[in-house]
Amino acid sequence: MILDALKPLFSLLPEVRTPHHKQSFNEKLKWTAIILVLYFFLMLIPLYGLMPGAVDQFAQLRAVLAGSFGSILTLGIGPIVTSSIVLQVLVGAKILNLDLSRHEHKSLFQGTQKVLAIVFSVFESAIMVFTGVLAPSPGSEMLLILQLSIGAILVIFLDEVISKWGFGSGVGLFIAAGVSQTIITGTFNFVPSVTQPGILPGMIPGFIQSVVNGSPNPASLLPLFATIIVFLVAVYGESIRVEIPISQGSARRHGKIRGNVGKYPLKFIYASNMPVILTSALLVNVSLIASVFQKIGLPIFGTVSQGRAISGLALYLTTPTLSVLWTDPLRVLVYAIFYLAFCVLFAVLWVEIGSLNAREVSNQLYNSGIQVPGFRSSKTQLYKLMKRYIPALTVFGGLFVGILAFGADLTSALGGGTGVLLTVGIVYKLYEEIAQEQLMDTHPMLRKFLGGK
Repeated sequence: MILDALKPLFSLLPEVRTPHHKQSFNEKLKWTAIILVLYFFLMLIPLYGLMPGAVDQFAQLRAVLAGSFGSILTLGIGPIVTSSIVLQVLVGAKILNLDLSRHEHKSLFQGTQKVLAIVFSVFESAIMVFTGVLAPSPGSEMLLILQLSIGAILVIFLDEVISKWGFGSGVGLFIAAGVSQTIITGTFNFVPSVTQPGILPGMIPGFIQSVVNGSPNPASLLPLFATIIVFLVAVYGESIRVEIPISQGSARRHGKIRGNVGKYPLKFIYASNMPVILTSALLVNVSLIASVFQKIGLPIFGTVSQGRAISGLALYLTTPTLSVLWTDPLRVLVYAIFYLAFCVLFAVLWVEIGSLNAREVSNQLYNSGIQVPGFRSSKTQLYKLMKRYIPALTVFGGLFVGILAFGADLTSALGGGTGVLLTVGIVYKLYEEIAQEQLMDTHPMLRKFLGGK
């Protein structure tokens, strides 16, 4: 296999050691808090050599990137997600013949993803500097690239620490932290704006100020209402389940007592929010590629001026606002079709690569001695039943999160509609993991029952 040539490189890369002991709830919580504080600290370190007045080309996707423009974390999780996209496409297209249910293939996939993420850290840093997305002061180009690369690589290892020592994943935690910060400051910030002296930037203080001045503007609260609506709809979507009744299989074959077990839940948002993360990261890379080709005199993907796409494919794949819907509905339509199509595509790829498809789930249930009442106990019957639900949930779940994120982005929801949607899913999943860990710490026998150590 072609990836075997990278194995010697894996041993040279720093790696976060996996804990050899059973971690307590408090220890996991401690590491999660430490990494989160460190992440916020890194967001405050400015880039040395950056010209003042630089425009954030990806401001609307900043929440998804989990970065802070102008700091060493400007790239955020971009390189991690980009490397994941590349590998998912290669594995999904069978260009890389990896069976991720096998431990050695999964380790190879993860090692390759880390190498690619580091490569993309340097590559994206160079693109942002040399295409003018980040304007360096004279002679500081290489220093700026070095700072951006170091920041992105630090995020890679912070993510690894969270994944092995804390709760959830670093990628999800950083997104949720950045979006939460944006929502709080965007809603309640009462510190006067530097660019507009005397104007309170927070939506609620700004609205109160407009009422006091005798010119109330209720439309200014639209992004806040959009944020609340997205939050409520996303919570509702997370709570929807398809519950399949299951019972224990043959006692003779599995050595367990035959009888009713309960229900096997299949989430409506089956592929979680990963399709939205991957699609948003893809849109960022389209703009970067357009900048590169424009720089070499081949603007085949469109033109970019002062950090913003102004024509071509790059413009049509830039997140539109509500005002664009009335002035250029075709652009909104093209963006919507592209966005929703790739959300569905990445949902399907994520389910296949993550061993969440109907065949893998039915095999896991059969090997656990599970059967569905009224059906003959066999892999084939379980597969037919799961195939009836899982492909449909994958497509409609991916379409649901895509429509919700697209609609919220269109209304300029605080933290970005995509960011709010992702935060709800991330926090919901994190809550479930923390609650389960706390329960198993309280009842150690439950951990053994669920297959833990």
